Amino acid sequence: MDCKKAEALEIPVSAQTDVLVVGGGIAGVSAAMAAARAGAKVTLIEREYGLGGMATLGLIAIYLALDDGLGNQVIRGISEELLLMSIKYGCEGISPEAWLRETTQEERAKNRYVAQFNPNLFALEMEKTLVAMGVKILYGTLACETVMEGNRIQAVVVENKSGRSRITCKNVVDCSGDADVAYLAGAETALHEGGNGLASWYYYQQDGAVKLKMFGLADVPVSATPPEEKKGDNPYGNATVTSLTNMRFSGVDAEELSEAVIQAHTKMYEDILARKAEDPNYAPVSTSSIPLVRMSRRICGEYTLDEAENRVAFDDSIGCTGDWRKRGPAFEIPYRTLYSAKVPNLICAGRIISVTDRMWDVTRVIPPCAVTGEAAGLAAAMTDDFSKLDVKELQKRLVENNVQIHI
Repeated sequence: MDCKKAEALEIPVSAQTDVLVVGGGIAGVSAAMAAARAGAKVTLIEREYGLGGMATLGLIAIYLALDDGLGNQVIRGISEELLLMSIKYGCEGISPEAWLRETTQEERAKNRYVAQFNPNLFALEMEKTLVAMGVKILYGTLACETVMEGNRIQAVVVENKSGRSRITCKNVVDCSGDADVAYLAGAETALHEGGNGLASWYYYQQDGAVKLKMFGLADVPVSATPPEEKKGDNPYGNATVTSLTNMRFSGVDAEELSEAVIQAHTKMYEDILARKAEDPNYAPVSTSSIPLVRMSRRICGEYTLDEAENRVAFDDSIGCTGDWRKRGPAFEIPYRTLYSAKVPNLICAGRIISVTDRMWDVTRVIPPCAVTGEAAGLAAAMTDDFSKLDVKELQKRLVENNVQIHI
């Protein structure tokens, strides 16, 4: 036994679970819901004190398209369930009205299945849902080490207000957003070459109304997308979102990340004061409470999906997604993008699945994160060796849960 493992085994066990979901963003919530519904004992750990990640704590309160832009819905299951949950008490600015009533495909082709939601209500609704399902949520908890038995994860060492402890588990669903568990467990990972741009979205009050200020564009890396591909419908309605600077940061370096957040805060503060000088009634209401990191580190899975595979059919598809940036493209997501056989009881979901840099911008947003989260959570309830899972049985159960697995 190596010294590192021996030291880790001296750390007390604080919990035992079937499925450990690391990260409470949209992917993590979806994974926990799917695993719990399949009968697994589920523990979800989240470093912040709320669910939803970028969507809620980051105030990126736009539930992007569940369709292909041609009037065809390509995403269903928990992803659609969460969209409807997010607007349970009404939309804020962008409504998927054409998709919530009987209408024509032509009308739906003109209006994408997109919604703007209230992030606070959405976070509370997700928490209520998971608690009712029996999911154990540990807030303020960070995964900081893995205890390995050969190439399998035996436990994850976590740190929170109670100190350091071990959570033993049959398997782990990494929904950390940065492939933290995959990295700690020794799985092969890759960094996004384009990095992330500065952004710090915030809510403000003016003329008696509270509105979302999309301050800084953190969606498409600088020069990563040809100009002709930027044409078309603005997924953010009539809002204009621009880049703050040309600074790029990886999202996985502590000092760099802190500097990026400080710079984003500085520019946001300047923006608020400038607008307040024009209108004394202009006042900030809330600001993003987490860094707006979009693409950082991902797993190198058994298959790497590329943007060129538009409408390509995969025998092991676990769900579909459109392209939120433009009309027409649609993609099937292979099960093999979620795991690496090098760590058999680890599966990934959300923005860290195995895709090329250009495809990353498609799969990192809310709807496909929920799609991969649902598949990963259900798979985690079915096996503790993801490379040996009966994919046909997984697909059968996903279809029974109203997931669309083929375009």
